[in-house]
Amino acid sequence: MPKTPGLPARRAALKLLDAVLRRGETLEQAESAALSGVHAAEDRALARAIASEVLRWLVDCDTLIDSATKQNLPDDAKVRSVLRIMLAQALRLGTPPHAVVATGLPLLAGGPRRLAHGVFSTLTKREAELPAVPTLPERVRARWGGRAEGIARGLVDPPELDLALKDASQAAERAARMGGTSLAPGHVRLPRGTAVEALEGFKEGDWWVQDLAAQIPARLLGEGANEPGGRHALDLCAAPGGKTLALSAAGWKVTALDISKRRLDLLKANLKRTGLAASPVRADALSWEPKRRFDAILLDAPCTATGTCRRHPDVLHRIGKGQIAEMVELQRALLTRAADWLAPGGALVYAVCSLEEEEGEQQARWIAETLGLEQVPCAEDELPGLSPNSEGHVRTHPGQLADTGGLDGFFISRWRKA
Repeated sequence: MPKTPGLPARRAALKLLDAVLRRGETLEQAESAALSGVHAAEDRALARAIASEVLRWLVDCDTLIDSATKQNLPDDAKVRSVLRIMLAQALRLGTPPHAVVATGLPLLAGGPRRLAHGVFSTLTKREAELPAVPTLPERVRARWGGRAEGIARGLVDPPELDLALKDASQAAERAARMGGTSLAPGHVRLPRGTAVEALEGFKEGDWWVQDLAAQIPARLLGEGANEPGGRHALDLCAAPGGKTLALSAAGWKVTALDISKRRLDLLKANLKRTGLAASPVRADALSWEPKRRFDAILLDAPCTATGTCRRHPDVLHRIGKGQIAEMVELQRALLTRAADWLAPGGALVYAVCSLEEEEGEQQARWIAETLGLEQVPCAEDELPGLSPNSEGHVRTHPGQLADTGGLDGFFISRWRKA
């Protein structure tokens, strides 16, 4: 291929899409191989941005492509993927058409190159546009039902940057100083694209990055230091540590358990930077046995993570019934063990960053029927501008709080052991 400026980023974006759509990898899993030959930070960021915009608008890009050719292009045809990349740049990233052509066509040769040039030229002359809101894949719309339209509205743009403050009382002052907004005690939201390590308070450990919805589970356990000797909390599946930090800042004596060494190292680094205390433990929760019972357990369980589709749009195309069923089984095994580890009167918060009812509402019914725990309904004054559902659980999705930037999709429920 000719050494065209910007071509490595487009080639990397093509590899990312192939890994997600053909091999079922996550974008994070695909990055190591796809970005291996891309050294400039701006090119790596551009490759991620292109791939992410394609995945958000995949159905609509394909509709435009099919409207401009009579050929029946297979979904996995390279020419289709290149055209998706070209359209995402032109229609979402504001790349001029001549630059789109100059960096897109070299990815192809022969007939496919001529076809791509013809399709893109046709759509450019038509002044083709994407709809105001992405069209979700059919299997996703079927799973999410009536919520699908609202969720789609939350996918138009990548998310902004949310911070959780170590000192919740500083939220309004810090938001004003940093040019952001505060939507809840201890929360600051900043425009996306902000360089995290350059922000005020990063080196001092005054805050950590955590989506607004992900801040709710720890809040629902309240303060920890209201008894002599303190109270003990277990953060189960803890890494990379946002909820551990929140529990520690709220006065809990925290045991933070995770099976991943890499992710646990991130947790330890965050503890060191913030000056907060916890006891990290690397172990498999399905075989680990604690030496004590806990006053509170926060289980942010492994899940399909479909609620993170704003920042990880690959989940729109990778997740199906098989992955959901696998996660449901694992979640129930973890819940069973967590219930055994609770002290009498102890509180359990179950959370998943999933939009699937099987991992949320259906799991809550299973907890009530199987584990013998008493539900503690969530109250509106505990939530950032949200309301619990009719059963007292918390269900968030990307279309909520749209006027202030949205939030990830979570299901959260709270329980007490008799």
